Amino acid sequence: MTAPCLTFYAVTKVYGDKTVLHDLSLELPAGLTVAMVGESGSGKSTLLQLANGLLRPERGEVRVFGEPVDYARLPELRRSMGYAVQGAGLFPHLTARENITLVAGLAGWPTGEIEARLTLLFDLLELESALAERYPHTLSGGQQQRVSLCRAMMMNPPLLLLDEPFSALDPITRRAIHNEVLKLQAAESRSIVMVTHDMAEAVKLAQHLVILREGRVVQEGSVDTVRGKPADDYVSGLFADAAA
Repeated sequence: MTAPCLTFYAVTKVYGDKTVLHDLSLELPAGLTVAMVGESGSGKSTLLQLANGLLRPERGEVRVFGEPVDYARLPELRRSMGYAVQGAGLFPHLTARENITLVAGLAGWPTGEIEARLTLLFDLLELESALAERYPHTLSGGQQQRVSLCRAMMMNPPLLLLDEPFSALDPITRRAIHNEVLKLQAAESRSIVMVTHDMAEAVKLAQHLVILREGRVVQEGSVDTVRGKPADDYVSGLFADAAA
């Protein structure tokens, strides 16, 4: 039996005097795209940051593909996952190519292998090859987000974490990138966990939903299950807003 891509056992996370996650337990299936949906402050991004070791829980345990997060070996952990965030998060002093290939170079990938992977990702995300030599400030928002996705995918990780990477984009660009993400899903099988407050986006891109509210899981399951039998009015409202 395949281990879940992420497991949270009785996790509590506190910022100052505010508890963001309340004794939360959750298993996210491997090999699917999982969307974690909820309003701001519900704990969605905190879960991703716990998964890649940016944060530690006050109580509880986090596992990646069945293995507890080893905080003494975080660089190794992070090489097993891609991470893309809202606003792209690119290094401004590096070209698009340098942003994307930095970790692969540090890991000792041969130049030919790096170039082949870069070319494949540019093709999948419909980026012109000339953009590779440009700096982030000369790229449009959509181009920057595509470069960020290329960087997250460069090492061909088994797990991809997406923290609202499309929320700052205009609707036309956002729809275009959604279609490219669907192409990525079809081209390279992997576990994807994405955070969004947009249920329409979640339904379009994901097969499994986790609905969060105030640091607790309200409901989880396949898209059809959650949509067909919402747990409460809050979940129903999310689908109603998506259909509006």
